[in-house]
Amino acid sequence: MPGLAGRISTLTKAKISHMLDHAEDPAETLDYAYERQLEDLQNVKKGIADVVTAKKRLQLQDQNLHQQADKLDGQARDAMSAGREDLARAALERKQLIVGEVSSLDQQISELESQQDKLTAAEQQLQTKIEQFRSKKEVIKAQYSAAEAQVQISEAATGVGDSMADVGTAMQRAIDKTDDMQARAAAVDELQAAGTFEDLTSLGPPQDDIDRQLDQIGAKSAVDDDLAKLKAELGPGQQSALPAGEPPAGAEPAAGAEPAAEPTAADA
Repeated sequence: MPGLAGRISTLTKAKISHMLDHAEDPAETLDYAYERQLEDLQNVKKGIADVVTAKKRLQLQDQNLHQQADKLDGQARDAMSAGREDLARAALERKQLIVGEVSSLDQQISELESQQDKLTAAEQQLQTKIEQFRSKKEVIKAQYSAAEAQVQISEAATGVGDSMADVGTAMQRAIDKTDDMQARAAAVDELQAAGTFEDLTSLGPPQDDIDRQLDQIGAKSAVDDDLAKLKAELGPGQQSALPAGEPPAGAEPAAGAEPAAEPTAADA
């Protein structure tokens, strides 16, 4: 699709810029920039040393050519003194060739000296800028460290920092978990009081509240049946042998009956 590659490239660059902005440490960046400037200064010094070396080499050659020219000049004089004009001419011709080479070397040496002066001036300017940058770098690093410490202290004091946010989140989780456990304990107590939970220690199938009520009704009916059988077995005669007005042992007095009076001393 047209423009899709450009949008992807822009988005990628934006993401990378955002990541670098968060990961960048100003102190490290300034130190790295200072190191790069020192490397540039070393390269300038190396260039000056190379220029001076080349100039010294040309000066040695120029010195040798001057010595050769002086020697040829002396030989030409000797040849003329000996009447050998042809030898004197040959010596002077060689001398002229050397003089031409010397002139070329002198020009190259002059150019190297000019280049050396420019590099030396550039080195001094760069050295001054680096010293100024180093001083400013240390001031910026100190200011950044102070600002960073102030931000950390302010965030810790106001509770907006990451660490305090983590503490607040952990505390809220603990409160929520405590509330859940308290609600669960209350629910278990309520269900247990209502008889919803079965007794795991009892024998037989599990029973709910309705089963227990039915069992209680069945047990009462069985007691009534057993009591009726017992009365039928004893018969009316055995039941009347009991003292009048005294219920059988374990039986409760009839409703509305007055309790027997206790014997007095006169009755005795």
